[in-house]
Amino acid sequence: MKHMNSEVKEERTSNKNRIDLFLVPIVLIAAFLNLFKIWTDEYANAYYTAAVKSMLQSFHNFFYASFDPGGYVTIDKPPVVFWIQTISAKIFGFHGWSVILPQALAGIGSVLLLYVLVKRTFGVWAGRFAALAMALTPIVPAVSRTNNIDSMLVFTLLVATWMLFRAVRTAKFGWVLAAFAMIGVAFNMKMLQAYMVLPAFYVFYVVATKITWKKKIAFLTTATALMLAVSVSWAVVVDSTSADKRPYMGSSQTNSVLELAFGYNGINRLTGNTSVTGSGHKQPAQTEQQTASSETKQTSNSSADSSQSSNQRKSSSSQKMQAPGGGNQNGMFNTGNPGPFRLFQKGLSDQISWLLPFVIFSIVGLFAGVKFKGPYTTKQKESLFWLAWLLPVAVFFSIAGFFHQYYLIMLAPPIAAFAGAGAVALWSMYKQHNGWKSWLLPGGILTTAALQVYIMSPYVSSIGVAPIAGVGALGVILALVLAIRKQRKNSLTNYLGAAAMVVLLAMPAYWAMTPIIYGGNSMLPSAGPDSSSGMGGPPSTATNSKQSGFNGMQPPGSSNGNSSSNGGQMPGGSSNNGQMQPPSGSSNSGQMQMPGGSSNNSQMPNSSSSKSSSSKRKSGGMNAEVNQKLLNYLTKNNTGEKYLFATTDSTSAAPYIIKTGKPVMAMGGFSGSDPILTVSKLKAMIKKGEVKYFYLSGMGKGGQSDVITWIKDNSKEIPSSKWQSTSSSAQQGPSGNGTLYEITLK
Repeated sequence: MKHMNSEVKEERTSNKNRIDLFLVPIVLIAAFLNLFKIWTDEYANAYYTAAVKSMLQSFHNFFYASFDPGGYVTIDKPPVVFWIQTISAKIFGFHGWSVILPQALAGIGSVLLLYVLVKRTFGVWAGRFAALAMALTPIVPAVSRTNNIDSMLVFTLLVATWMLFRAVRTAKFGWVLAAFAMIGVAFNMKMLQAYMVLPAFYVFYVVATKITWKKKIAFLTTATALMLAVSVSWAVVVDSTSADKRPYMGSSQTNSVLELAFGYNGINRLTGNTSVTGSGHKQPAQTEQQTASSETKQTSNSSADSSQSSNQRKSSSSQKMQAPGGGNQNGMFNTGNPGPFRLFQKGLSDQISWLLPFVIFSIVGLFAGVKFKGPYTTKQKESLFWLAWLLPVAVFFSIAGFFHQYYLIMLAPPIAAFAGAGAVALWSMYKQHNGWKSWLLPGGILTTAALQVYIMSPYVSSIGVAPIAGVGALGVILALVLAIRKQRKNSLTNYLGAAAMVVLLAMPAYWAMTPIIYGGNSMLPSAGPDSSSGMGGPPSTATNSKQSGFNGMQPPGSSNGNSSSNGGQMPGGSSNNGQMQPPSGSSNSGQMQMPGGSSNNSQMPNSSSSKSSSSKRKSGGMNAEVNQKLLNYLTKNNTGEKYLFATTDSTSAAPYIIKTGKPVMAMGGFSGSDPILTVSKLKAMIKKGEVKYFYLSGMGKGGQSDVITWIKDNSKEIPSSKWQSTSSSAQQGPSGNGTLYEITLK
């Protein structure tokens, strides 16, 4: 800590041509958290992994990011990240780890980029602390260990930030164009989420550049136009292509990329209107009351499940503690209730908010004495950039109607940057006895330790009392001792300051390791002792990821007449006992929001008749296994049909695509609610010999109820003895086991 008082210029000069030895262990920590055991995740997020399998088969599938090898429907996101994943799979072979690898490397790259961005202005120690804080922010490695998009998105936005900072330093307009073009690339990763950083880019460029207002407006207008052109480039190509020459745009209601971008993946995230019925009308996301109502209706059908369900209900009840400012903490997918204190509620706070109080104190210190009209120092300008990134994103997550916990990675860069820059700034103020500002350091330590105790308190049963009491006691003691020794200057004070930072990072470090310790969930990644459930809530009692969360649910065609199943955590921390319960009063029965962002009405139709290897985690979603008996039957009886079989949604189809590389038709797209297919179109496909087998689970009808009714009325039911496995527990769902049908038309 004593080195932190060195001048930034001297630090930069002395370290210019040397490798920062302090950075090496930080990078190794990030590499361990992001890479260790990713090879055990066999399917990753099966929805996206199936798309990579399909994209490997043809340029047509590659360009459009087709979910299935037949080019029937796309995934619900733009293609750039999946292009990268496909290239990785082409180089290293198709594996779960090869599609995860790009995101894991992006997570490590974000740590390095943050070090570079913060170090140049705030000093080498600030860069080190910022990099370490980024590496240990729990949601960062949790997401980076999956094939979800967000880690790559954040890395891309940090690259754009580096370009913008360089544009200001060099006064070269080309770097401004490059920075905004990079945001356009990020748009083609996750659409409007990439635009969350735009306030920071505009504010920083206006404040930091020393050019006339006329030039500022002209440059920003040109850069924005380029950004928009890059953003919509792929969308324009796709939307202008005839619908019969490309896959249907998954999760849209009008087969349009632009509708997907600004509706389903845009404004609807804020409003929460992400559920869609077959008619295309939007419904509000599931409310807390609906979750509670659904929870009370769930029952178990065996003594084992009764015990497990009871434990889950107790754990769920313990979650419903009051958040700061009131309100219970569950919310949909454990994202809390909208309000100013949402980021401090359970389910969100343990993913991202460990250092937020320290960040608030840091912001006060960094902006102390700043006059609105300036002039501003470089430190103040860059602090303004990070603040303009932090505040709008924090506000969005405080009020948004629908998002998943792992989206919170968008807050990690500004929080880490302020943690690093603030640690140095507050330490300097403390050492210089800078009036009231000298109290910011002990105040920040005390309040941050208090919040961390609050975050950990619901997890006493899984982590014990000792770490909670330890963080609380050490935080109070170190803050008080630093306050008492404020007038003294010796090495002991330096060590106390360093010890305080270690204490504040200790539990985030543990939380960041939980996906490794307890197992992760690639479909709904999160950190914490319940990380394998991917739903927040109480710690899972499962021994591996197959038994927790969605992975404990049995796939299609698996039955032994036993109605029990492994309970999994559902939205709001309720137990599901192997069943997917529809929201009370919902007109879209069986519908449930899933991580691609859409609602999932599907029952798990893919079950495995063989034992899965204990060394591999099939955590690809609700059903990441294949019923081998069903697959054998379909393969043997295929007489040249294009599609191995058709089913209601992607959840049922994905494992078979991954396993075989053959086309499987998800008739209603990801959730089963896309209005892709009509009866007349289906008749034409059957007459052409493109498909003859249909697996229907009784869920996922959405926009295809007419189609499903027609299938049932015009098909021959295949006896379950010919294709249904009997070695696993029964598949659960509101309609029981699925049914296999055959249709042949002349």
